[in-house]
Amino acid sequence: MAISKILYIGDCGAGYAGKHLKQALDYITVPEKTGGGRLVGSLNCQPEQVYEQMRQTKEQFGKTDQRQGYHLIISFVEGEVDADTAFEVIGKFAKEYLGKDYEALYAVHDNTDHIHGHIIFNSVSFRDGRKYRYKKGDWAKEIQPITNRLCEEYGLSTIEISEDRTKKSENYKEWNDFRDGKFVWADMIKRDIDAAIIQSATYESFLSVLSGMGYGIKNAYRTEGKYLAIKPMGMGRFRRCRSLGENYTEERIRERIEQESLSSYKKIQAVQETRIVRCRVKRYKKAKMSGIQKRYFARLYKTGLLKKRPYSKAWQYRDDIRKMQKLQEDYLFLARHGASTVGDIRQAALQMADMKKETSREKSRIFKERARMKPLFDIAAELEGLKECENCFQRGENLFEKEHMRYVELAARLEKEGYTAAQLAEFKEHYRSEIARIREKEKAVAKEERIAARILAEITAGERAGKPEPEMQQEKQRGRKEKSR
Repeated sequence: MAISKILYIGDCGAGYAGKHLKQALDYITVPEKTGGGRLVGSLNCQPEQVYEQMRQTKEQFGKTDQRQGYHLIISFVEGEVDADTAFEVIGKFAKEYLGKDYEALYAVHDNTDHIHGHIIFNSVSFRDGRKYRYKKGDWAKEIQPITNRLCEEYGLSTIEISEDRTKKSENYKEWNDFRDGKFVWADMIKRDIDAAIIQSATYESFLSVLSGMGYGIKNAYRTEGKYLAIKPMGMGRFRRCRSLGENYTEERIRERIEQESLSSYKKIQAVQETRIVRCRVKRYKKAKMSGIQKRYFARLYKTGLLKKRPYSKAWQYRDDIRKMQKLQEDYLFLARHGASTVGDIRQAALQMADMKKETSREKSRIFKERARMKPLFDIAAELEGLKECENCFQRGENLFEKEHMRYVELAARLEKEGYTAAQLAEFKEHYRSEIARIREKEKAVAKEERIAARILAEITAGERAGKPEPEMQQEKQRGRKEKSR
């Protein structure tokens, strides 16, 4: 699926108001990110002079201050789309959304695992001088629906847009979770909350314990927002506790503090210790601090000489975990293709390129077949929508005579084509499953191709750094042996 996001670009004062706009335009066209500049396009302007043209438009209409432009980002799921297809989608989006009103520069960045596109457009229309206005709800009403429709045209998955405009769709939330790496944090945060609940007698003490673990806390008493949110050390954003599950809403946490207090926990612990005593395991109690020691310890703590330590440090290993996952992917790739030399890896990469073309042809064939059937599918869908009206007409309600006539007309057209509504439903399900299958195949092939490219890039980097691969070292050793003979 593809997710769209829009940001605004502000001015930098009277001296150089368009500084941020110029920097943004330069950033999205960096050759290293755009396939050497191949994945850069423009709308209503020349790419080489885009900033000058935008500035001249502002000067022409006397609107050189305040917001300078807008920045649209469209991100695609890892492995679902190649850079060229993404570039076509981004170009069509820019043309449809901005039309003949705004100058825009767009580009696709293919230097990361998640291919994504950037569109930067002028805040002032070159046609009539009107400033672009983004209103609340435009994302759900206009921006994302266009993105979804274009994705459907290219056989890409889409996201559902909630009918309630005040709520973001679940898929949008899941995408943000995946993008921000929250899947790494969830288990750790839940464990820490569970531990804080057990140690706390009140909600206030729960917040204190959580703070002592190194967490930032927001909306604890709903003074700044509706939901309790926390942020462990190393995490970029606050996360709402309710997003972790039903057991982690503020209301449920308050209930659990009453139910899972330290006293109840001690009862369970006492039973466990009793069982251990029966096993005749000798236990040594920790020496307790004296009154003076406690006061001195508290003084050190309050003066800051005794530093607070974060409870959990799992966040420190996130990058290592991701590196390990990539290494595992590389190893499994080599095992799957039986690759033991650089030549084998290159051969596997060529096979993936051929398979990618074959998959693309197969996908194109399926979509063409479905497109030919689409008029019939539309008739069947309209018939299904009129079914209740037809039932009412058959019961004698002449109010639905117009709908009845339409129903009879559509049914006759289907009969003439030689299909029934049930058959068309089966065909539609068939194409749905075929498209799902080809998408999975396309993702798998793209992933294999990406892994092969990554391994080859690492080998090339090693050769440039003067660290030859094992097979090259072996060839050099064999050459030395032959000379010595």
